[in-house]
Amino acid sequence: MTSDSPGLWADTAPPAPQCSALQGTRKVQVAVVGAGYTGLSAALHLAQAGVSVAVLEADQIGAGGSGRNVGLVNAGLWLMPDDLLARAGPDHGARLLDALAAAPALVWELVRAHGLDCEASPTGTLHCAADARGARALAVRATQWRAHGADVELLDHPETVMRTGSTAFRAALFDPRAGTIQPLAYARGLARAALAQGAAIHTRSPLRELTRAGSGWQLTSDQGRLDARAVIIATNAYSAPPLDDLGREMAILPYFNFATDPLPPSVLAQILPGREGAWDTRKILTSFRRDAAGRFIIGSVGQLGQCDATIHRAWAERRMAALFPQLRDYPLRHGWWGRIGTTPDALPRLHQHGPGIWSISGYNGRGIGPGTVFGKMLAGLVSGTTDLRDIPLPLATIRPDRLRHLRHSLFRAGAAALHLAGVRG
Repeated sequence: MTSDSPGLWADTAPPAPQCSALQGTRKVQVAVVGAGYTGLSAALHLAQAGVSVAVLEADQIGAGGSGRNVGLVNAGLWLMPDDLLARAGPDHGARLLDALAAAPALVWELVRAHGLDCEASPTGTLHCAADARGARALAVRATQWRAHGADVELLDHPETVMRTGSTAFRAALFDPRAGTIQPLAYARGLARAALAQGAAIHTRSPLRELTRAGSGWQLTSDQGRLDARAVIIATNAYSAPPLDDLGREMAILPYFNFATDPLPPSVLAQILPGREGAWDTRKILTSFRRDAAGRFIIGSVGQLGQCDATIHRAWAERRMAALFPQLRDYPLRHGWWGRIGTTPDALPRLHQHGPGIWSISGYNGRGIGPGTVFGKMLAGLVSGTTDLRDIPLPLATIRPDRLRHLRHSLFRAGAAALHLAGVRG
């Protein structure tokens, strides 16, 4: 089964907390638009600090990328550490790298502190070399991370076979800071924790209008209005009018996942026995992991639309069997996909949209850790406990990516073509 929904994650996450649409007019110190990781982290940290905050969500909690991703909690960005430093520059690079290196630790701490029921598994991740070139790249990445104090481990072929259960990879980079999580359950858990601290969350409340009102702002939804001194925009790749200018600077990279039913213990013992999350070094990558119930989850770049869902499913079945022949007779039961917001330089963007209105977006496939960290930073910024100079990103002007539609089309069509070739080859 495939659908434009959070798929497996919606079927296995604890129920979302009860929230209702915004009705009437209410006044808060801070309004947050978007109930994903960034918005919910911001709301939680604001509420903990005693700041009155309300979240407007157009759909349901975690309905966007926060409820549809693979569930890998990683440190840093996709970029090599030294590339991140070079692109972010001397004023921000080192601080950005440090903040994102510590992102998994913040996720695990929030899970522990608030008792979040989200299958958190801080067992590390394995970045797997698909060929000799990939192995060389992992060696460079390992050297760079170690130079910045990370206790990562480069595994040789026999160690990689033992840790993954597959003979397909030449080497792997093990990162003990990282791990896996049930992504929608984590979003719902953050929401429940924010509500417990006094935040308000209004679902089915799309923002229709954002207007200046005195020294603050009015946020109008279908049936109500928020008056707020400050606003955090946390819509990222799912931005829609009147915030669609934010989406114009990002190209959408579609990403899908398929999952089996829970596997027998005898089979599970042979596949990722340490329960790390994993992905490979291919340009059109393969990600794979297990969930708490023992399902095998495999994903890659692509959209499960009317034209390409069949191609991607066939590729996933073939790729799963190639990596783990013992899974050949286990069908894929769940399928879903989501949008990744990508920027031309693969770095997030900090924007001020007006007096007291802030956003950070463009996580380029690393939403869980960065979203949590940046939500906390934005909470500090709008509450006055964090100075703008303490945010490890430059203040940027929104510059539309004029090639975003072309890049999205290339991402989607290219992935489908490669997966079709992989099915036929």
